[in-house]
Amino acid sequence: MSDPATIARTYIATWNETDPSRRRALLAATWAEDALYVDPLMRGQGQDEIDGLIAAVQQRFPEFRFALIGKADGYGDNIRFSWQLGPDGAEAPIKGTDFVQLESGRLSKVSGFLDQVPAAA
Repeated sequence: MSDPATIARTYIATWNETDPSRRRALLAATWAEDALYVDPLMRGQGQDEIDGLIAAVQQRFPEFRFALIGKADGYGDNIRFSWQLGPDGAEAPIKGTDFVQLESGRLSKVSGFLDQVPAAA
């Protein structure tokens, strides 16, 4: 798994997966066991904590889905892509950019930046 577009699509699919068993399977297949996720609002280390972060976002925004914006790109073990989070068929109120580091083809560190967030979020 080294193609930036494939990694970004799988990453987004993981954040959108609402079935806990399928989400855990995606995490196990694509994230390192001790992976680190950090953004301005949350931080998680390891697949269990990252799974908990994803579940919390889904609980807070139950009708929202993640979607890629533009094209993922990268070099070596580094990938970046932008995303949006919002209801289907409407302008997404939340947008961001993630920088991913891979180790042995698996996500080892994700640094997220929030590019657009409503004041009430």
